[in-house]
Amino acid sequence: MPVDAPYGSWPSPITADVVLAAAVSLSQVAAGEDDLWWDELRPAEAGRVQVVRHRPGGGAVDVLPEGFSARTRAHEYGGGAWWLHQDTLFVCNAADQRLWRIEPDLEPVPLTPEPARPGGDRYADGCSTADARWMVCVRERHGEPGTEPDNELVAVLAHPGRDAAGHPLDPPPPVVLVSGPDFVSFPRVSPDGRRLCWTQWDHPNMPWDGTELWVAELSDGDDGIALSGARRVAGGPEESIFQPSWSVTGDLLFVSDRSGWWNLQRLPAGVLTDAGSAGSAPAAEVIAPIDGDVATPQWVFAMSRYVELADGRLLLAVTRDGLDVLAVAVGDGSPPRILDTPFTALSAVTRFGDGAAAVAAGPDREPSVIAVDVAADPDAPPVVADVRPPRDLGIDPAWWSRPEPISFPSTGGRTAHALWYPPTNPEVSAPGGEHPPLLVLSHGGPTGMARPQLQLNVQYWTSRGFGVVDVNYGGSTGFAAYRQAARRAGGGRRRRGLRGRGRAPRRHRLGRRRPPRHPGRQRRGLHDAVRPHLRRRAQVGSSLYGVADLELLATETHKFEARYLDRLVGPYPEQRQTYLDRSPIHHTDRLDCPVIVFQGLEDEVVPPSQAEAIVAALRSKGLPVAYLAFEGEQHGFRQAANIRRVLQAERYFVSTILGIELAEDEVIEPVPIDNLPAVG
Repeated sequence: MPVDAPYGSWPSPITADVVLAAAVSLSQVAAGEDDLWWDELRPAEAGRVQVVRHRPGGGAVDVLPEGFSARTRAHEYGGGAWWLHQDTLFVCNAADQRLWRIEPDLEPVPLTPEPARPGGDRYADGCSTADARWMVCVRERHGEPGTEPDNELVAVLAHPGRDAAGHPLDPPPPVVLVSGPDFVSFPRVSPDGRRLCWTQWDHPNMPWDGTELWVAELSDGDDGIALSGARRVAGGPEESIFQPSWSVTGDLLFVSDRSGWWNLQRLPAGVLTDAGSAGSAPAAEVIAPIDGDVATPQWVFAMSRYVELADGRLLLAVTRDGLDVLAVAVGDGSPPRILDTPFTALSAVTRFGDGAAAVAAGPDREPSVIAVDVAADPDAPPVVADVRPPRDLGIDPAWWSRPEPISFPSTGGRTAHALWYPPTNPEVSAPGGEHPPLLVLSHGGPTGMARPQLQLNVQYWTSRGFGVVDVNYGGSTGFAAYRQAARRAGGGRRRRGLRGRGRAPRRHRLGRRRPPRHPGRQRRGLHDAVRPHLRRRAQVGSSLYGVADLELLATETHKFEARYLDRLVGPYPEQRQTYLDRSPIHHTDRLDCPVIVFQGLEDEVVPPSQAEAIVAALRSKGLPVAYLAFEGEQHGFRQAANIRRVLQAERYFVSTILGIELAEDEVIEPVPIDNLPAVG
């Protein structure tokens, strides 16, 4: 029989330990000769990224030996840290950022030299040539401190050879194939080994703003490896190109947002052969038109949202109205057919056997690695199997708060969108006449998206009697008008009108929490805390590695985001005043709610000085403030102990400020809070 208990104090089996127990993050999936491979970021192993190999009938085994972690720091956000040729693994090791070859029962072999600056040469997003003599990949080379790194496409010799005693020879320097653009990504060798394609872009664009698709002839002979006849075949400063790949017939497939949506296009092999100079680009054809996005913003390398199946059909992950769906297309210009699956979040789509594999999640299931077979009969449902199932939490699904899409009016006559998670606890009845405290989340971006999937860090709050709103504000992926507005107006506006939806009545206690990874996130997180309309509503805030000073971000951050704010805010220093106007650190007079701040001390995206500045301002105003800084953490926390501390510290801080009693069985280490008024 459910018992009455005050909102926010409900007992819950979803503890911080449950949130983290056996927790992993899945990002890449690849197929070997017969096996399926994926990676797992494991908080319980200090944030190590292990590569896992699943053998049919033999289960999954860890591949990387002790001391190895598959993580590149190219672009700081990484991605694409490993790839395969048949069953040989090539991996950028987190400790030294060198590229290594790893084969069963053999010692790992370094393929790149020790850089002049430790960790200064970073490798990502690779593929092999047809004969597997070379690995073509991105290299980000860091020189003297204070200078921008060089981003290039290089060829790395896959087998440097051994001496008479059988020891590996010192690897030769990589061969530079493409240099000059500010950024390069997606190098892919054609099936016949004769061509290389890649994308490139220059400041001030981000890859979702404007990118170019290039193709060149690839030669690999006794004189080494080289490119010739490089030419642009698609894209430009106002067109975003994503995930080029070669079909088995030599056509070039890629995703372009030229129509307003990121849709799949094709350049036939014959058109590529007849293409003219680098200054011209042949016309591509849209082969799977749909009002949805096949691409997602390229924050990390080696993202994959479609694949050519063995029979020539195309399997696509498409984002529509904030939800992902699987679709299959025949590639003749007709719209894709949406498949009936339980998944609402999809990534890492790759070919596997006659079907495909992907990372997939849904409102009531955490991410898993799935295998998908799509029947030729359009009336037959796809066959889906878990290869790497979600973890067994041992918790009744009745505890899950399922997201409900909501819409509400925003500024300028726009409509904003969000996911609403109601407080959910099968063992507790809500007190009559009371309203739950409301936690408002702002996802990463503005180019990200509120993910409609089971997230235990959200269920941690809803099971304790909090309502959660996860907002898809201006710029969010899957909302074409949003993304275009973000280019023009710094991400748009959001959240006005939530009260009118009946989700946050005036008696609600409103908290703000943000887990940012990108400047759009951090800027909006702290900026919202000082907006006048929030001064009347927000009673407590939380910031994870957030931006306090946009001017410092524009002048101090890493190369990938060094010009990100040009479109979101304006060119710097020409529009310096706008940077000052939008920076919380220059408007601390408007700060009037308590805030807890979390920061990684090795963060090169948003340096600790940003967090320390806002904390100092809060302290000087006499507002309650807590500051937790973590050694060994960068931009995004990866270590289990630190993730646990953040979750529990937020719970403690919010409950203390809002006067919510913890459940009787909750044991949380107190958080030192400055300027906390004495009680009683």
